[in-house]
Amino acid sequence: MINEKPIEVAPDIFFIGAFDPDIRTFDIIMKTANGSSYNAYLIKTSEGVIIVDTVKIEFQEQFFKKIESLCTYDEIKYVILHHLEPDHAGAIPELMNRVKDDVKVLISPQATAMLKAITKRDNIDFETVWTNKSLKLGEKTIKFLTTPYLHWPETMSSYVEEDGLLFSGDVFGSHYYDRRLFDDLVSDFFYAFKYYYDHIMRPFKSYALNALKLYDKLDINIIAPLHGPILRQKPYKYIEYYRKWSQNDFKDVFHGKKVVSIFYLTSYKNTKDMAESIFEGAESVKGIIANVYDLASIEEQNMINILEESDGILIGTPTINADAPKPVWDLLSCMMLLEKRGKTGGAFGSYGWSGEAVEMILHRLKSLNFKVPPLEPMKIKLIPTQEELKQCYDYGVEFAEIVNGKMVEITMN
Repeated sequence: MINEKPIEVAPDIFFIGAFDPDIRTFDIIMKTANGSSYNAYLIKTSEGVIIVDTVKIEFQEQFFKKIESLCTYDEIKYVILHHLEPDHAGAIPELMNRVKDDVKVLISPQATAMLKAITKRDNIDFETVWTNKSLKLGEKTIKFLTTPYLHWPETMSSYVEEDGLLFSGDVFGSHYYDRRLFDDLVSDFFYAFKYYYDHIMRPFKSYALNALKLYDKLDINIIAPLHGPILRQKPYKYIEYYRKWSQNDFKDVFHGKKVVSIFYLTSYKNTKDMAESIFEGAESVKGIIANVYDLASIEEQNMINILEESDGILIGTPTINADAPKPVWDLLSCMMLLEKRGKTGGAFGSYGWSGEAVEMILHRLKSLNFKVPPLEPMKIKLIPTQEELKQCYDYGVEFAEIVNGKMVEITMN
């Protein structure tokens, strides 16, 4: 039986969220073998109650029962919303129907339009908050922290000074259900913690590092995220995991050189031959490390790791039935898990009839916000000649020089 009672997290601070043990896929892209939770919290003070986030609409009755076991709706003075994604904002419309009209909703400045869209109301009394703003109610002082793009533009965090409790938002979350709730009581969930980072936070590593600078100024005893276990046993170890995973230390690994990764798929060796000539050209450029990878023989996690460490990415593809083959699109789908700012992209390939695939890949790279240099598309009909392989070599040189800082007009979407 799932616990329907509030759970005290710190003095007068309660978990009022909902457990979802049966969910197996989250946001399409994530597997949730252990289910998940939608964490929400309630803070009691001598001057009133603060609700911190809500739950997915399907679980709102659990949420309201827990509130009602702790207070009346008339006692609620504030609602803090760290993130307005539906799994956290689903119960907001009904909550606003139940509380008094003068309850103030606290959100980040970027969340204003979203709040109105979710509630379908223009008369909500709300206030925008950011770093250095605070709320004092009774015995509790809450400092707000601006932490955008973790993982939506309007996300923020907050900190209860008296308890050293960080409401982190989605940061430090896990899709992991265990009714014992606290990290020192639940089963080993590290795999879920890392998986969550890789699929939710990894594309926003620079923003994570900015958030850590704010968290580093705090004395944190408990981290209360929006999903998964509450972290109270050595919470700083989870902060250090994020710091380690978010730091781009590839310059040290590659001794300050830029990395150009060349992926290819080949039907009759023609695109492979092109890839090898491009590799030789790129590798000849001082300050560049080039590598070649066969997409037919590389696993997704290895793709992600290689893409992440790469400054320049070239994708070689044949054209089959007027399209690029599935492994090429699989590679491109991995890009959604990465921070792509600063990366340069390009495409090449051999074709038999129409040759659309190269332009398709270039278009996709631009839409993913890669820097795409204005080079002539490297397309060769059927078997490349020695002269055409020399052109591939020159293309590799030119692309690597651009990755290395050569000034050209870059095309971005």
